[in-house]
Amino acid sequence: MARIVMGIGTSHTPMLTLESDDWVHRAADDLRNAKLNQSDGTWISYDELLANVGSRYEDRVTPAALREAADTCQRALDRLKADLERIAPDVVIIVGDDQAELFGPENLPVISMFYGDEIVTHDRWGDAKYPAWAKSMGRGYAMDAVHSFPGAREFALELIKGMVARNIDVATSSKIVDPHKAGFGHAFGFIVKRLMGDRPIPVIPILINTYYPPNVPSAARCHDIGRALRDAIEESPTDLRVAVVASGGLSHFIVDEELDRRVIAGFAPENAHLLRELPDGALMSGSSEILNWIVTAGAVDRLPLDWIDYVPLYRTPAGTGVGAAFAVWASGE
Repeated sequence: MARIVMGIGTSHTPMLTLESDDWVHRAADDLRNAKLNQSDGTWISYDELLANVGSRYEDRVTPAALREAADTCQRALDRLKADLERIAPDVVIIVGDDQAELFGPENLPVISMFYGDEIVTHDRWGDAKYPAWAKSMGRGYAMDAVHSFPGAREFALELIKGMVARNIDVATSSKIVDPHKAGFGHAFGFIVKRLMGDRPIPVIPILINTYYPPNVPSAARCHDIGRALRDAIEESPTDLRVAVVASGGLSHFIVDEELDRRVIAGFAPENAHLLRELPDGALMSGSSEILNWIVTAGAVDRLPLDWIDYVPLYRTPAGTGVGAAFAVWASGE
C-alpha cells in the first residue's frame, strides 16, 4: 500500500528567489497597486492603506531587518530541503496554483492533475528584455528557460481514478504542447529547483484554481479534496512512499498575521475547523494560495506537525508583503 510519509509547506514568493536588496522591486509594485486585497474581502489602494495605518512597519523594512528576514527564510528552506533528502520519498505531489502559466481564460478548471511523463516549465522569464532581478526570479522558478522534470504517470493515473471515485471531479492533462506559450509555472518550478536541487524526484502536479473567480473552491472543499487525495494514495497497491507539498501563501499582498496564525493553528487535526471555516473574502488574490496548504493539511492530517516557522515579510512601511511559512509533517520513519 502506498503511504504518505511526509508533508511540506512553503511559500514561494519572488522574495525567496532574490537577495533582500532586490525586494525593493516588489515593493515598487505595491506602491502602484490600486487593488490590494484585505482579509475582509474588500480592496484598497496602497495610498489608502498608508493613510489608514501610517508607517506602522517602517522599522521592519530597514536594510538590516530585510536581510535578517531573508536569512531566516533561507535557513528554513535549507531545512525543508534537508528533510526531503533525509526522508527520500519515491514521489512528490505538489499542490500549487496556476497564474496564467499553463491555463488561461479559455480553460480554467477548479482542480487539475497532470499525468505526463515530463513536467515541462514555461520559459516566461527567459526573455533578454527583463532586468537582472527578474531573471534571477525566473531562475529560482525554473522559468528562465524550458526545463523538464520527471513525472509519475502510472501512479498519477491511479490517483485520478481514486479521486473521481471519491466524487472529486478532476480535470486532467498529460502533455505540454509548446512550453514557450504555456507550461508549468512558479508554484511547481520553485519546489523542484529549491528543494530538490540536482536530485529530482518524480513529481505529480495538482493545480488548484485559487486566483480566478468564478470557480474558486471554498476552504472546506479544498480540505475535502485533501482527504480524498489521502484516501486515494492509501488505496494504491503500489509500495510507494509519498510526500505532499503545499506551494504558496500565506497572506499577501497585505500581510495579515492574525489570519496566518489562524491557518497555522488549523494544522492540528483537532483544529481543522479553523481551516474549513475560513471565509472566501480572506482568500483572495495572493492570500488565496492558503488553499494549497488546506488541501495539503487535509491529505497529511494523520501525520504529526514536526516543525513550522513563520516570518511576516514586510516590504513597505504600510505593511504590504507576504506572510511566509515553512512546515514539515513527518511520519518519524
